[in-house]
Amino acid sequence: MITTLSGDTSRLRATVDFVKEQDTATLLRLLLPGLDGPELRALAERCGFSHAALLVFPPDDAALDATLADCGLVADAPPRPSVIVRERLAVRHKRSAAELDVGILRPAVVCRDGARRWVEVFTLTVPPASDLDTVAAYERERQHEAHVAFEVETPDPLVLRGLCAAFGRYGAVPDGGGYNPHENGTVFYFTAPAEAKAGYRRVELYVPGDHRDVLAAHLDEHRARQPAETLLRLLTGAWTTQALAAFVRLDVADAMDRNAMDGNAMDGKRGVGVAELARDVGASAPNLATLLRYLAMLGVVSEDRDGFRLTDTGTLLRADAEGSMRALALMYGGPFYESFAGLDHTVRTGQVAFEQRFGENHFDHFARDPELAELFDRSMAAGSRMFDPLPAHPVLTAAAAEGATVVDIAGGNGELLGRILSAHPRLHGVLLERPHTVETARRLLGAAGHTERCTFRAGDFADVPAGADVYVLSRVLHDWDDDRCREILRHCARAMTDTADLLVVERVLPADGSASLATAWDLHMMCNVGGRERRADHYARLFADAGLTLVDRTPLPLDGSVLHVRRTGPADTGSKV
Repeated sequence: MITTLSGDTSRLRATVDFVKEQDTATLLRLLLPGLDGPELRALAERCGFSHAALLVFPPDDAALDATLADCGLVADAPPRPSVIVRERLAVRHKRSAAELDVGILRPAVVCRDGARRWVEVFTLTVPPASDLDTVAAYERERQHEAHVAFEVETPDPLVLRGLCAAFGRYGAVPDGGGYNPHENGTVFYFTAPAEAKAGYRRVELYVPGDHRDVLAAHLDEHRARQPAETLLRLLTGAWTTQALAAFVRLDVADAMDRNAMDGNAMDGKRGVGVAELARDVGASAPNLATLLRYLAMLGVVSEDRDGFRLTDTGTLLRADAEGSMRALALMYGGPFYESFAGLDHTVRTGQVAFEQRFGENHFDHFARDPELAELFDRSMAAGSRMFDPLPAHPVLTAAAAEGATVVDIAGGNGELLGRILSAHPRLHGVLLERPHTVETARRLLGAAGHTERCTFRAGDFADVPAGADVYVLSRVLHDWDDDRCREILRHCARAMTDTADLLVVERVLPADGSASLATAWDLHMMCNVGGRERRADHYARLFADAGLTLVDRTPLPLDGSVLHVRRTGPADTGSKV
């Protein structure tokens, strides 16, 4: 152990000396040979050398303090939990992240150019006789986590993309990264080109704030070079679904919010300890801690010295949160999770996996169970962010000026119709739904003050009321095969006057094969409902078969679209296939 500690101390001293000697422009030239002139000046203006990092392996806190003192370093705060390095170690050594106690310290160093920089010390605690000795020996030899870092001065998406592109032009290769919610910072890692002369092969761009939108492309490029790691992450996706569902089933998000109120905290909330949470939700404290650490890695909760807190993402799993997605977590981790186990059956036979698992189609199955039916309706409403821009659609804006009537066909619990009526006080609404759902919608729209302007009709697609000005068909057609879609659209066409408008809300498959939530939902609909998502030209053909014309298409959040449809002439009442 004396030799081990001595090795950590000597490596740490060398890192301190390196930080003191470097400046931004010199280090960039060493790392990216060929970088010079205007491009070097532009990079140096946008990112500054901030620290060099290494990973050490103290047996306990006292040994770590002694090592820092030997190197003239003073940590002004306790270690903060690592997310990114802990995850990298877990993947590299095929271990659970929960068993790796990795922290981060950043003692300051005054450099020869007068600048104040840092030595970033990652600490993996390796108690005596621990089975982590092999991890420590491997990492000391290979120095995978040693790197130099530049902090981005202006965290703007265009600047970030430009910096990443510039590093790539001079031979640096994406090497992972991540978002650390404990310090609200995003990290982009690169491997320097082989001809780099800085003594470090790994380079970090550190950006304050959450920039996971830009990071996604960086990580995609890295994973394309790491097929085994990519596949492993894909294979463990089910763990994430069930971790989120368990978090919700145990009501942990709501318990965290109840117990977090603290007037002394900056935001009025405090971190909540695991023991306190476990008592509140009736869980095993060690096992709850393991679940929370996994969710911290995903950015659902964050951890500090006081305990765990909900992030903005985790807040959406509270029952009373605005835009709560709690119901979705229960659906995706419950009935739909079970049915997806039969996906191969669906692909092989063409039969719906949900029906094989539960013995009936999902509409009948949910209708038979009032609690499940309510959960399904709430899960549909949980995707309501897709609807945010819809009330401002020109068709609805024009209709509002005339005091027109809008019919929401199969409108669920009234979430969408309520938004439309709230945005346009002169509009009148009609909600057509199954009897049990109509009563739910009546309560919700009544609570929003819309009862006097809304009529509720219990019925099926054949009962679409005639003579309204605007009809809305939201996330309905993707439930059905083409023949049933034609039938539904013919019912709409028969009800519509020549001047009426139909707004169809769906996720539309991209024509160019680009990434889209529609592609994922296409698989979901096939497995659970027997429906499908479609391309815009496919919808246009279905509309034409029903005597309708696609006028235009407007994008919505969550890869949604509004398809504006009008009558082309007398409705086709035949049975065209």
